[in-house]
Amino acid sequence: MAVVVEATHLLLGAAAAVALYVVGLVTYRVFFHPLAKYPGPFLAKITDAYHLYHAWKGDRHLEFWRMHERYGKVVRFGPNSVSFNSNTALKEIYGFKANVRKAEFYDAFVHPAPNTHNSRDKALHARKRRVLSQAFSDGAIKEMERYVLANIRTFCDQIGLGSSDERKGWTVPKNMTDWCNYLSMDILGDLCFGKAFHMLERPDNRYALELVSLATTRHLICGTMPLVGKLHLDKILFRKIATGRAKYMAYSKSQLTERTKLGDDTDRRDFFYHLLKARDPETGQGFTTPELWGESNLLIIAGSDTTSTAMAATLFYLVRHPAALEKASDEVRGKFSDVEEISQGATLNSCTYLRACIDEAMRMSPSVGGIAPREVLPGGATIDGEFVPEGVVVGTPHYTIHHNAAYYPRPFAYIPERWIAGSTGKEASSGYKEGDSAVVTEQDVALAQSAFCPFSIGPRGCIGKGLAYVEMMTTLARTLYLYDLRKAQGCVDPAEGHPSREWGRHRVDEFQLIDQFTSLKDGPMVEFRRRA
Repeated sequence: MAVVVEATHLLLGAAAAVALYVVGLVTYRVFFHPLAKYPGPFLAKITDAYHLYHAWKGDRHLEFWRMHERYGKVVRFGPNSVSFNSNTALKEIYGFKANVRKAEFYDAFVHPAPNTHNSRDKALHARKRRVLSQAFSDGAIKEMERYVLANIRTFCDQIGLGSSDERKGWTVPKNMTDWCNYLSMDILGDLCFGKAFHMLERPDNRYALELVSLATTRHLICGTMPLVGKLHLDKILFRKIATGRAKYMAYSKSQLTERTKLGDDTDRRDFFYHLLKARDPETGQGFTTPELWGESNLLIIAGSDTTSTAMAATLFYLVRHPAALEKASDEVRGKFSDVEEISQGATLNSCTYLRACIDEAMRMSPSVGGIAPREVLPGGATIDGEFVPEGVVVGTPHYTIHHNAAYYPRPFAYIPERWIAGSTGKEASSGYKEGDSAVVTEQDVALAQSAFCPFSIGPRGCIGKGLAYVEMMTTLARTLYLYDLRKAQGCVDPAEGHPSREWGRHRVDEFQLIDQFTSLKDGPMVEFRRRA
């Protein structure tokens, strides 16, 4: 009996100690932590589980926007994390002089070796970027253009199938998330692994898209709350996600192995050719095999999602804004006399309205809509007038700042004209400013650009930005040249919001995204009719 009583006392004592620790921790984080002065959801101040829930739910980008709408410009979104919603903060967190590094969040992305995206060490990142940049030079991109164009031709052929006289030449509705995903993956397969996956033409390899989605979701969840990954709780709590990620890693490794066998075959000037030959001009080092695998994983995940989301979003908004669609189509058709003329170069770059349509779509529906967290280094940092001590995680969420009315009047209206100095409100599909037909000035455009970050900014900005624009501009220009487009008739478009849905998903004319660090999407449903 005495033993039982003693054991009971020990258990009660342990429970009391745990309870006292929890109460003390909560009290400290809410009232005495260096970030206690910043507003935010009560639960978020106590635990990262708040953020983990929204990462699992897929509305992290919307939750940041909702928090800033409720609490203001600076929001505490975790026990040791602060979000800023200003162009000043954007530059001071992500700019070249920022006293920060990538946060622990990115350790969840590392496999089998750090790559240019997830390496936290600044010197290591600089070396990797110097090597990788050789594969993204203007000359290298020009050499790879033939692979890009071959897949774009297939895309343009495929979206035109399914037309009939009964439909007056219009195709059946096409889910453009699917087709943009297939195109982006085929291009990246061609460039990274020496062969297209042929998703555009047949379904054999389309299962890889789900594996990529599960891999990025796992990275987001384990990065949001690192303890989940360290204790391998993802394999218990999120079994399907963890299994999918493992299958993706095995899939990408098999693709890399096949491409490695080809070596630096001079007849094939793809990414792999350049990465095999590239050397750091400062150290003379190239990439090891694990590093090549890491970079290939990065290029597939980051490269395919950014462009597919941007193209699907652009099509979503264009078919809902006939004036913008007509203007972009007329611009392309007026500059080219044959579809094969449409390729990288000065004429395509002169399609400024099409570029504005793409930029406006990326503003409204950025493929990375949440936050790219940074850890403040020793010495602290002053961000938008606020001193932030060492070790605190900071960031500016892309979706939130892209919908800040201080930089984008009527932030939820699709207005390509806001990116073109000299445009007037009357030219915009909805008017640039409410009740205002004033000319869009150079200052207006500069202000919009100061908060625009779909590819991030600074030394960690997307190295593939130039290639992404080539792919997007070429694909959309060829599509507008060959086809008339319209919103699908007589069917529900899963890309739309709905008034009955939660705050942030209630706007019918906003392209809906699920935040998995990159974006999961569905739709828009579009019909095509080949021009006479």
